[in-house]
Amino acid sequence: MYDGHTVGVVVPAYNEAGHVGEVIETIPAYVDRVYAVDDASTDDTWAEIREHARRINASPVGSGVDGVEPVGPRADRSVVEVEVGTDGGVTPQVVPIQHGTNRGAGAAVKTGYAHALADDIDVIAVMDGDGQMDPDHLERIIEPVIAGDATYAKGNRLRSGRDYEQMSRWRLFGNGLLTFLTRVSSGYWDLSDPQNGFTAISNEGLRRIRFDRLYDQYGFLNHLLLALNINREPIADVSHPAKYADETSGIRYSRFVPTLSMLLARNFLERLVRSYFVRRFHPLIVCYVLGALALITGVAGGVYAVSTPAVDGFLGGMTSVTVGVLGGLLLTLGAWFDVSENEGLVRDVEQPTTDHADAGQRGRTLPGSIPEPIRDGGTIDPTDPDRR
Repeated sequence: MYDGHTVGVVVPAYNEAGHVGEVIETIPAYVDRVYAVDDASTDDTWAEIREHARRINASPVGSGVDGVEPVGPRADRSVVEVEVGTDGGVTPQVVPIQHGTNRGAGAAVKTGYAHALADDIDVIAVMDGDGQMDPDHLERIIEPVIAGDATYAKGNRLRSGRDYEQMSRWRLFGNGLLTFLTRVSSGYWDLSDPQNGFTAISNEGLRRIRFDRLYDQYGFLNHLLLALNINREPIADVSHPAKYADETSGIRYSRFVPTLSMLLARNFLERLVRSYFVRRFHPLIVCYVLGALALITGVAGGVYAVSTPAVDGFLGGMTSVTVGVLGGLLLTLGAWFDVSENEGLVRDVEQPTTDHADAGQRGRTLPGSIPEPIRDGGTIDPTDPDRR
């Protein structure tokens, strides 16, 4: 427990043998439950998760309490015990979950989210199983959510020049391009490093969105930002140092950027319709639509003018330039309206907001007990009213 709030950590992993075990072992003591989700790995990831979960869950205890009914998705599982640490606190419970088939990075996170909501965890964080997220900075990620300053907090590795130097040029280019596209798509115009999966979200905020409908692949993070913005949820951009070792990223930017760009374009259109037309009308949608049409017309007219005789081509070209410039101005005006409408939704966090001297002290025990490993854990319906 952290500052009176229960904390859960989802650890999605795919072919992360050699890394995921260390991630589980280094989860801070104030975390109440860890959901380690193996997305049908083809290496020893599942065995490593179970091994480390078994060691942590079987740590020396002062007493065991039998007969406590498990909650949520594990209601049909046998009860082991509630382990009480020698310092009077509750030993973090590690829940191993395995997908029967590979479903994608987003699907693994959604599975962990569903289990955490079933346990009624107050704040749910995500730390990828590749070891790129320093557990020492977890409290900085969860603090804005616990303090009520943000519904969702995400890491940002792009605050200093030293962090930029640690990234390859191609990775830096891809990240910069996706940052711009995600700003336009999501409406969070002040965020950076949108592909950073070091995140935390409040229980209430997660319940307000239909996260089960979000993208199952690496675009999940961008899709989640869209859902949050449509609900006008405040978010925090928390700076932290980049951490790279010998792990290999599963992202291939040569394919990932074009694919995600199409997803972001769809997200942008959905946001415009839902936020500025369905919910309430705003003139920025007119600026965007007319600006796009004028720009396309200007470009098409310019191409046609190049292929016509000199005089006609010159006149047509001038007309096309005028129409294109007008389109650009309308798009700029629409973007200005958009930025103004979303101003203040992103909070930059440069340093810890509060000093929690007793952050590692817990005040209560989560319901349930150490469960058996859960296979095919991604089939939970997070909207099912009988989950709780």
